[in-house]
Amino acid sequence: MSAPIPVGLSTSSVYPGGVEETFALARDLGYDGVEVMVLRDPDSQDAARLRRLSEEHGLPVLAIHAPTLLLTQGVWGKDPWDKIDRSTELAHAVGSDVVVVHPPFRWQRSYAEHFVGAIAERERLDGMRLAVENMFPWRARTQKRERTMQAYLPGWDPLEHDYGSVTLDLSHTATAGLDPDTTLAMADELFPRLAHLHLADGTNTFMDEHLVPGKGDQPCAQVLHMLAAQRFAGSVVVEVNTRKMSGVGRRSALAESLAFARKHLDGAAAAARPFAEEDVPEES
Repeated sequence: MSAPIPVGLSTSSVYPGGVEETFALARDLGYDGVEVMVLRDPDSQDAARLRRLSEEHGLPVLAIHAPTLLLTQGVWGKDPWDKIDRSTELAHAVGSDVVVVHPPFRWQRSYAEHFVGAIAERERLDGMRLAVENMFPWRARTQKRERTMQAYLPGWDPLEHDYGSVTLDLSHTATAGLDPDTTLAMADELFPRLAHLHLADGTNTFMDEHLVPGKGDQPCAQVLHMLAAQRFAGSVVVEVNTRKMSGVGRRSALAESLAFARKHLDGAAAAARPFAEEDVPEES
């Protein structure tokens, strides 16, 4: 029998709380590990500190999220390749096998020019999976019509590019305006390259909502069923927005997200498992 798919908690789900709070919550709620988003918080950048927290709480660091967001433009300097290389070094140091990366912004033209090839070459030379995340067009509504801007180069959709490893984010599919059937088709087509899943939900709005799974219109349960049925070898990480919640509200949302993940992963895995000899009833 294959091992259960681990369900981790992203430090971004606890923001503005820090890394230590994330590990404590993950342990208390029963998560299988933690994804660390590199921010200005020194704990998120310190391999020795992360190893100590991992050991103290008995939880592995499942992934490192490179500081390639608008929010983290100043973290680890301005050179985006240096950010990725330092994230890879950090992942090796804490025992992770995945670094989550966003594609370049359109104004980072020199970075974007050889992005696909350079990511592939780094994976080949280093062995770390650099899992490029699906993003979305930026959208705005004027009085007359909706306007979109392609904010990412070479593009927001990993189906259009030859990445060896991909992160699928189910809030970003909502923000991109994908209906459930299109999201499911995307997940299925990406599966051979899928290294990581960000579990969240969303609706067809301009905002990247990162709702608790089941609270939006994305096919979160169906995607989890597919991963379990196809014996996904990566991790599922809850990445929901709890910034405006109370401590009690945050804890409840993260417990609900974990229960949702386990329900749909475990149920699908059980349905797909062949009958064992002891499961066959004796003839009477």
